[in-house]
Amino acid sequence: MKRILVPTDFSKIAENALKSAAKMASKFNADIYLLHMLDLPLHLVDPVLKSSENVPEALYFMKLAHQQFSKIKDMDFLKGLNIYESVQFNYAFKGITEFAKNNDCDLIVMGSHGSTGFEEMFIGSNTEKVVRQSEIPVFVVKKEISDINIKNFVLATDADLDNKKSLLKAVEFAKLFETDLHLLFVNTPNNFTTTKQAYADLEEFLEEIKLKDIKKHIYNDVSIEKGILNFAEKYNADVIGIITHGRKGLSHFFNGSISEDLINHATRPVITFKL
Repeated sequence: MKRILVPTDFSKIAENALKSAAKMASKFNADIYLLHMLDLPLHLVDPVLKSSENVPEALYFMKLAHQQFSKIKDMDFLKGLNIYESVQFNYAFKGITEFAKNNDCDLIVMGSHGSTGFEEMFIGSNTEKVVRQSEIPVFVVKKEISDINIKNFVLATDADLDNKKSLLKAVEFAKLFETDLHLLFVNTPNNFTTTKQAYADLEEFLEEIKLKDIKKHIYNDVSIEKGILNFAEKYNADVIGIITHGRKGLSHFFNGSISEDLINHATRPVITFKL
């Protein structure tokens, strides 16, 4: 891991994500890329539409952002780390994913407040949108991680071979942190299979992608989300991993997204790998 992207809106939640990223950067001698997106009205930043009075206003907001960066970079927890700052004009979630790709970042670390009810259904957060679109793993935290020495990493799977590429990314993450990887299959009433068959499916799945010595678990619960959360609680997982399908539009609205539900409701860090 060489480059860690930390988007920030200068909030306490974003600071928690930065503190967690700083611990990772220290562990792996990685660089941190701090990014602030200025989601301004089009007429303020579009060179075709700009006017003499609009440009100074956009530059004013950019100057404020760099002043905030100067304060952040002086914080004790960032001392000795290579920090690169950037302020860009774009929709937040779109700009973050494009920046990560263009700068060959290995991981995006973001904070999340979590949400419930109507707020969760209709608004969503930039973190959720990044999770849905990012080709790069996204590590989401609710609070600062006190210890980056991850011991138990739970990865939920449906044993679908289409997930092969994403699973291999998760295995790389586990090896990087020298953590035990627990492969979890959640059995639910709506999609029930016997424990024997579920283990057989996991064995076939791992054999097909030539992976061995990974702990396999079957857990029964009323829903996949609750099963993941309850299993993580039972085994005291340090990080929960999930493969996201990146649904968009009406498909996303009606089918929902387990990864986004976990981001909203999990107190533990969640890392997502896009299918």
